[in-house]
Formats: sequence, C-alpha cells, structure tokens
Amino acid sequence: MGKGIFITGTDTGVGKTVVAAGLAGALKARGINVGVMKPVATGAVWNRGRLVSDDVRFLLNAIGGNDDLDLVCPINIELPAAPYSAHLINKIHINTDRIRHAFLELSKKHDFVVVEGIGGLLVPIKKDYFVADMINELELPALLVARPDIGTINHSLLTVSEAKNRGIDIRGFIINGFDAAKAGRVEKANPEIIETISGVPLLGILPFDPNLNETGSDFKNIVGMVRKYINVEKIYEES
Repeated sequence: MGKGIFITGTDTGVGKTVVAAGLAGALKARGINVGVMKPVATGAVWNRGRLVSDDVRFLLNAIGGNDDLDLVCPINIELPAAPYSAHLINKIHINTDRIRHAFLELSKKHDFVVVEGIGGLLVPIKKDYFVADMINELELPALLVARPDIGTINHSLLTVSEAKNRGIDIRGFIINGFDAAKAGRVEKANPEIIETISGVPLLGILPFDPNLNETGSDFKNIVGMVRKYINVEKIYEES
C-alpha cells in the first residue's frame, strides 16, 4: 500500500482538517510530492450537480491540488451525521471498496498521502465497518488530534487504547486549539499527562486561532503554524 499518514481525532470538531491541511502544505513546502484524501465526508453540499465537502476543498486548496474529487473523496454524504446513520435514515448505499481503490490511485500519483478521517475511531461507516477498520485497510499509521480542555485525557486515552486493541499504530498526538491566555493549570498539564500514561509521543501543540477553522483561512498562515509548532519531519520520516 502507499506511504502516508491517517489523521484521526478524539471526536468530531477537534481540528483534524486544519491539522491535515497544514501538514500536507508543510510537506509540499519541503518539496515532497504530497496528496490529500478524505475518504468519507458528511455534510457535503451540492455544487454544479455533485456533492462536495468543504473539508475536501480546504485540503486541496492547502496544497494547490487538482486531483479528481472522486479520488480525494470517494464517498460524499449530504446528511451531517455518521455515515451509517445516514444509511439508515436516507437509505443510501455506501460502497467502501471505493476507498481502497481511490487511495491506491492517489498513491500512484503521490509519494505521500495525508488522509483525514471522519470523527473518531469508532464512527460507523457501515454497521460492521468503522473508521478504525478503514485505517487498517489502508495500512497507514495514525496521528491523533485532541482538544486541550478538560475531558481530553479521558477521550485521548480511550482512543489510544482502542487503537492498540485494533492494531493501529498511533505515531503521536497533537493538541489543537490551545489558548495560552485562558488555559489554567489543568489544561497546561494535560499534554504531558496524556503522553506519560499512553506512551504516545506529543508531536506538537497548535495555539488557538479562530481563523484557522474558516474555509477562507490564509493557508500560508496555517502551514506556517504547523511548521512552527508540529514536528513535521518526525511525522514524515517515521511514516
């Protein structure tokens, strides 16, 4: 299978897209032929007769990519819910075979592919197929994105534990949205506690910036922040 990294999170809305886009942009800035992929996207919107995810556009814009949208995101779902929920509610068919095919095609075009997941490890894509199964099928190591606030220890440790139980190699974790001006002693201690208990290395802490989660963000700023605060070289060289 191809070389790359899978970006997962402790939950939805933790900033996986920002981290994935920034990482991909930082790798491209190093001269690496990098591609991006979001195998499954929900909450997609209709544009020129097709469903397109804002997250997918965000990822592609971060690297100036022009790969076929059907490869970058083979499964688009309009309902903003877990894919299996969308299947039950709207009776849509989800063909997960398209994910593997798309990843293989992107791997032929790029030396490294940054793949962003949906939600956390146990988001069901089908009744018996979770995000965790997708990671294993693509044979990729994973990078965990976590919140900085209270509750993140439990969410992070649960995710790491489930990953280990399923044979997923989590290479490190990133805290996203850390507001140093408002953080108390608990928030400041969380990263070290997660690293110590889980044994998973902390690869960076991205500071809070309200503009980073907007689709119109300055991608140079995102890439610059990722290069400054995240160990991009370690992620690439060990993947």
